[in-house]
Amino acid sequence: MDWPDKKPGGLDASEKASLGKGVFKKCDGCGETLTTETLHTSFEVCTCGHHHKLSAARWRVLLLDDGHLDEWDAGLSPGDPLKFVDDKPYPERVATAKKGTKANEAIEIGHAKIHRKPIAYGSFVFSFMGGSMGSVVGDKIARLFERAAEEKLPVVLLSASGGARMQEGILSLMQMAKTVAARERHRDSGLPFLSVLLHPTTGGVAASFAFLGDVNLAETGALIGFAGPRVIETTIRQKLPDGFQKSEFLLEHGMVDRVVSRLDMREELAMLISHLCSSPRP
Repeated sequence: MDWPDKKPGGLDASEKASLGKGVFKKCDGCGETLTTETLHTSFEVCTCGHHHKLSAARWRVLLLDDGHLDEWDAGLSPGDPLKFVDDKPYPERVATAKKGTKANEAIEIGHAKIHRKPIAYGSFVFSFMGGSMGSVVGDKIARLFERAAEEKLPVVLLSASGGARMQEGILSLMQMAKTVAARERHRDSGLPFLSVLLHPTTGGVAASFAFLGDVNLAETGALIGFAGPRVIETTIRQKLPDGFQKSEFLLEHGMVDRVVSRLDMREELAMLISHLCSSPRP
């Protein structure tokens, strides 16, 4: 019998490194090696309870009826009013992000249903420039609240962001006030806003609308805060408490209302929507 040729000494280092690439993933929580198929089925939650990042597309599958979102304002795309250049022009960064994510911006919004109850839904696309909030992201969030008020819909908004988009300068920071004002108009209409804080929710997003929900839910183990722990430690020259800015720490200190496992989030949201939309509001 003729056997396939075999290299002396077996596989070289590069072949060993690539063997199984994309098939297995090591859990960042417990260190156990799991198949990517196992994690995909569990929506990236390990058996130890550690939550890995989940894409906006998979969040739709997890939360929404039939995974369907009737998207609003999908064609909006940022300009380059500041002609910003670092090691590459801003339009090139945007083009790269669009190609890599198949999204036009760092957020998607639209009409959806959870347990047959209609909602206005938004979800950050963290893989698009770190979920940074520029002029288009802020405008889409404002439109989400405004259209929800017009159509008498509750808002469910999932935040995952590194903060304001530096390539748009002050135009990015202006979105903090714009989104808060739109959220307040939605509140004045007597409709609920459920804010879901994912890993990470930081910077201008955390400092604006993200904590203004009628109910603020945090995903298990998420990093949530304005500046990161390392920045704070460097600034104040003090050691921070264990678990600082994690969901559980925020719950303990009254900053969020509940910490919810990703796998329980759909039922939690359905219960809150049912309760808040049937209760009289001031």
